[in-house]
Amino acid sequence: MSAADPTATIRQAAAAFNAGRTDEARRLCEDGLRRFPNQPTLNHFLAAVLFSAGELAAARERIEASLAAAPDHPPARLLAAKIARAAGDGVDALAHLDHLPRANMTPEALLERARALSLTGRNDDAKSAWRAVLAATPQSHEAMARLGRLAWDYGERAAARDYLERATRGDCPASTWFDLGLVRQDLHDHAGAADAFRAALDKKPDHAEAAVNLGVSLQEGGDLDGAMRAYGRAYRLKPATFGAIAMALTSAPHGRLWLDEAALRRALVDLERA
Repeated sequence: MSAADPTATIRQAAAAFNAGRTDEARRLCEDGLRRFPNQPTLNHFLAAVLFSAGELAAARERIEASLAAAPDHPPARLLAAKIARAAGDGVDALAHLDHLPRANMTPEALLERARALSLTGRNDDAKSAWRAVLAATPQSHEAMARLGRLAWDYGERAAARDYLERATRGDCPASTWFDLGLVRQDLHDHAGAADAFRAALDKKPDHAEAAVNLGVSLQEGGDLDGAMRAYGRAYRLKPATFGAIAMALTSAPHGRLWLDEAALRRALVDLERA
């Protein structure tokens, strides 16, 4: 093979990257680019390595260099979209995805488009995009969770509950359980909401807002002692939740009127320690 041919270097870099040897892949790509400046595939692989390391600015520079030489390469466009979205630039991510054939997008590209639309706040378009993801990948818990949150934002509480309950049947983050708790609260399912907020806290023990809402759900269900313990946990995790706790305690039908702020703070601390 000719010394002017980068194929061997590309093959070695790809094998190293796919095997998880990112340092070796990076070295091979950098060495290759010194010999073959602006070679699109080497720039693409180096962008992927840098992206995996969280070096977004450098990854973006390399994928743009790859696209400058090969603008119609779909995998490079998809990687560019991922990097842009990770950097918080949903508009640029969508611009890259617009280069892909819309009629025959892969499930991965559909997912990336839905994420980018959500990032840019285009909720109507995002809703359609997440439905397309779910149609292509029926077990996508992320799509279920996103559609549940969007349905709740649109006031479609029953649909939101159905999507989110489906999402929580598989592995999901604390945020999905938290959203389910909020929907169940709106539907006056206080026991179900409490279960969801407990699950959120199991996933993320420092989730102060979940602890506050657990307290609200227990309080609404008539369990004031349990509510106070949850409020105590929330206050320990995040003292700034005190205002929300005090409001919940004094405004709900099963609350208590606390006239002494210092006494309430002491009670919350004591209950969390108990």
